[in-house]
Amino acid sequence: MAATSSSHGQVGRPRAFDAIVYGGLVAGVLDFLAASINAYVRGTSPIRVWQYVASGLLGPASFSRRFESVLLGVLCHFVIAFGAATVFFFLSLRFPVLIRRALIFGIVFGVVVYFFMSRVVIPLSAARRLPFSIQGLITGLIIHIVCVGLPIALLARKAARRA
Repeated sequence: MAATSSSHGQVGRPRAFDAIVYGGLVAGVLDFLAASINAYVRGTSPIRVWQYVASGLLGPASFSRRFESVLLGVLCHFVIAFGAATVFFFLSLRFPVLIRRALIFGIVFGVVVYFFMSRVVIPLSAARRLPFSIQGLITGLIIHIVCVGLPIALLARKAARRA
């Protein structure tokens, strides 16, 4: 793919390793911290967050397995973060505008990831659905935009510039 110019320098095809590994790692860590802090502020133990994630595989039994389910939840969380970075990378190969307009499409991607998780992944998993609230929706969208979509898109753009 030929490199294209942008107001921020040359942008070409992103390097897969940089876009996927760094994007997944940064999004995973930021989202992990945001979810843990958000739970703590709401008066819930962050341990419960990661047990809830593991309950997608284990069902309610996850909450009776303290350490093992927390580790499984964190592992699942990072698999999903790397999966999101991989999806964005492959989409950016097909649609280079995602890289050229990383800020805009990072926001859009964060929103898409939020709704994909809440409307597809959770309903198909063994986890119980959490009750809907406007505060939960807004918080979830902000976290997914800032901690998932934007880091993945901006790191993919950086990987494209380095290519």
